[in-house]
Amino acid sequence: MSDEKTRCGWAGDKPHMIRYHDREWGRPVHNDRKHFEMLLLEGAQAGLTWDTILRRRDGYREAFAEFDPVKVARFTAKQKAALLKNPGIIRNRLKIESAVTNAQAFLAVQKEFGSFDCYVWQFVGGKQKVNRPRTMAEVPATTPESDALSKDLKKRGFRFVGSTIVYAYMQAVGLVNDHTIGCFVKSKP
Repeated sequence: MSDEKTRCGWAGDKPHMIRYHDREWGRPVHNDRKHFEMLLLEGAQAGLTWDTILRRRDGYREAFAEFDPVKVARFTAKQKAALLKNPGIIRNRLKIESAVTNAQAFLAVQKEFGSFDCYVWQFVGGKQKVNRPRTMAEVPATTPESDALSKDLKKRGFRFVGSTIVYAYMQAVGLVNDHTIGCFVKSKP
């Protein structure tokens, strides 16, 4: 997919990675279902590559009720056992269990704050944090904000939410914008 646009180096040349980079990564999200989707997918990525998860995104969407946290929170032992046999997702028992646990915790946050969106944006002062890295090597794996959000999520019962995973989530939902200088997406809202 050669279109002469300059992108962040991680986007590579795979069409699905380029689409994700160009259309989603770093763009502010204010939709709770999208927040839940990205939390679930970032947790699934632990120990793997984003490419591996992104190629299975449709499988995750189907397996996890279109990322509806209300439905996922109610998954039974039988449904979780079926997911362990689903080739469309990463079949890891702990990650499947955490998706259900996280859905339950997600609903509790919604109830307390009115929306997950209201809750999560407070960790960046309600406004996207825009960084200006020259290269991806300058982008940290964690920040004080991801440390704080990770700690609070864990306190609320979330799993697979270490600071590195949380920072990747923050990038994915646009709480932070780490598009590199020169990337054509950098200047877009």
